[in-house]
Amino acid sequence: MTINSDNLGASPVYLTNEALFKDWEYNAERPGAVRWSEEGATYTALETAAGYEDAVLEKDQYGDDIKIYQEVVRYDPASGARETLISLQQLTPKGRDTALVVDDYRWSDNGALMLIYTNAEYVWREKSRGDYWVLNRDDGDLWQLGGDHAGDSQMMFGKFSPDANQFAYVWKNNIYLQDLSTRSITALTMDASDTVINGLFDWAYEEEFSIRDGFRWSPDSRRIAYWQLDTHAARDFFIINNTDTLYPTVEAIPYPKVGQENAAARIGVVAIDTASGDPQTLWIKLPGVPKDMYVPRMDWADNSEQLLIQQLNRKQSINTVFCADASNGQVETVLIETEETFLDLLENPRWLKDSQTFIWQSERDGWKHIYRVSRDGQSVIDLTPGEFDVTELVSVDEVNGWLYFIASPHNVSQRYLQRTYLDGNGQMEQITPTEFAGSNHYQIAADSSWAIHTHSSFLQPPVHNLISLPDHTVHRVIEDNADLRAKIANLKLGELEFYSVEARDGLRLDGYMLRPPNMDATKKYPLINYVYGEPAGQTVRDIWQGSLTMWHILMSQRGFIISSVDSRGTAAPRGHDWRRSVYGAVGIVAARDQCDSLQAICERWNYIDSSRVGVWGHSGGGSMTLNLLFRYPQQYHVGVSMAPVPDQRLYDSIYQERYSGLLEEFEDNYREASPITHAANLQGKLLLIHGTGDDNVHYQGSELLVDELIKHNRQFDFMAYPNRRHGIVEGEGTSLHLRTLQSRYFEDHL
Repeated sequence: MTINSDNLGASPVYLTNEALFKDWEYNAERPGAVRWSEEGATYTALETAAGYEDAVLEKDQYGDDIKIYQEVVRYDPASGARETLISLQQLTPKGRDTALVVDDYRWSDNGALMLIYTNAEYVWREKSRGDYWVLNRDDGDLWQLGGDHAGDSQMMFGKFSPDANQFAYVWKNNIYLQDLSTRSITALTMDASDTVINGLFDWAYEEEFSIRDGFRWSPDSRRIAYWQLDTHAARDFFIINNTDTLYPTVEAIPYPKVGQENAAARIGVVAIDTASGDPQTLWIKLPGVPKDMYVPRMDWADNSEQLLIQQLNRKQSINTVFCADASNGQVETVLIETEETFLDLLENPRWLKDSQTFIWQSERDGWKHIYRVSRDGQSVIDLTPGEFDVTELVSVDEVNGWLYFIASPHNVSQRYLQRTYLDGNGQMEQITPTEFAGSNHYQIAADSSWAIHTHSSFLQPPVHNLISLPDHTVHRVIEDNADLRAKIANLKLGELEFYSVEARDGLRLDGYMLRPPNMDATKKYPLINYVYGEPAGQTVRDIWQGSLTMWHILMSQRGFIISSVDSRGTAAPRGHDWRRSVYGAVGIVAARDQCDSLQAICERWNYIDSSRVGVWGHSGGGSMTLNLLFRYPQQYHVGVSMAPVPDQRLYDSIYQERYSGLLEEFEDNYREASPITHAANLQGKLLLIHGTGDDNVHYQGSELLVDELIKHNRQFDFMAYPNRRHGIVEGEGTSLHLRTLQSRYFEDHL
């Protein structure tokens, strides 16, 4: 697929890093938090109140506006009628002059109460710590939850009980309950310490299992099931802050590295019955040694008597689904997923209304598919058969018998809404019209009759529309990013092409190429490869990628060809065998694929100057950049490696052992796959970049690599960003400095 975009606009514009990362002129807007009503007939959204459209508190670390003066509005999708549901006045506490800044909100199940989340602060990647207020819609009473625990942004994961009589939250690693009528607070757990945490997770669970909220209300509001993690066996990693105080401060984070002891997780159930004295926890009797197992998913089994719990072995090759009795803690096996290498598809089941069957996702037939499973696990029916991956389960429409999901069987760089019969007796059909080529995301109402549809492509910013289903008719444009689209149209742009080449064994590798504007095919141009190459990501997507897209456009305008290839093992929807092919050899096979693809495109397009090849990447892409410079020094001449993992043994146990195997079984592979092993081969120019406050990929790894390069007298350039975390975005001027440094390095040396 080729998009010829040369000479767009009457007065073509050339980008600058200042425009992108100081003035943030090319950031896309997105709608405020949208919530569909339980019946799906209406939806609510956060919108800036009339007269305050230009009132911006500040930019966040990603350059997005932190908006104030927002109120909650309600829309009738059928008529388009809009009404202010919660006004600024209603969101203004007594004695204050301004309304609460709403970071997020939720409705109680009965719709009578609004839970307001504010003063949110980052914990690792997400703003999961803040303060909570409740607004009673009947009498307008607005008050702050948490009593003495409120006001310093330390409350986490607050949520109403299903009957809307109580509110539960985590504060300093214990779970608390607040009665909404008496406002009294009860501690449900009291054993938290520096090593015992209740209702939340350690760093590794949160990062690698994508789970943060660690407790679940029972449907009858009488129990709470929760995770408890004992992190004492996981050794602390220390992060030093040298700049904020006269003497350095040290933060200790329990962080299990490859082959080290993990935190031990268990599931407890506490009854909500204040009349019986201090709450007591019943512990679920899961098999195995807790520190050698993982418990990545848990929820109530569509009733208030049983839990459905998923338990992984440490190798992450067996996922056992247990049904647990919440009254005595006994468990029975319902379903087992097994794999010779690793399992990485972890989703909560979605129960159907009969409570006897649930929707399940699995790769058991070699592709990511959706299944209907009986409560006892005896009946397992594939609802989406075929040689393609389902990338997302979107909605279940039981009334009309449909299952909605995202898949793109014919183009793995794109995403489309599909549907099929819930009974498994019909062919799937694509619901997204062909005019929306690229990537599509849907937030669908409970009855699957309406949706917020977001469409974008590589060079087209997102458009958010209200649509009806299944006809996909657009009823209202919510946010079209018209100003940004106009700016993109005025840029001097070259040709964009999605292409495929073959690896040495004949396997197809997909890529994209963005050429310089007005390129002369008789001349030679330097090439910059953008890489990731790990199982956790896919770079070759026909989707708007924000500042990443814009920086690549900037560099193409400066005369560079930009290209990226997904090597095997990446998270492209290409089936089980594609993803498992790198097991035990992460960094080896993928680097070979990158080398093969480079040779192929240099042979296909003779205007690529094979003597001026650059490569860059972040995190796993930083590691791949090192691997390519060190393993193939004749092919790659200039590299910018950001926040890499030079030695795979330094990364966390959950991620690295999943894809690289257990250390005792694959120790030689760990050594061979790690870039640091091959550092002596460096011949080209390397710029190594790392944030000293990186809690994810530790700065330690880059220091070890520096030591190794020094040992072999390999010259390189190094930039440490003080106290910046993994994204290297915190602090005034950081993004501009980073991208300016990166741009100049390629310009100076390539």
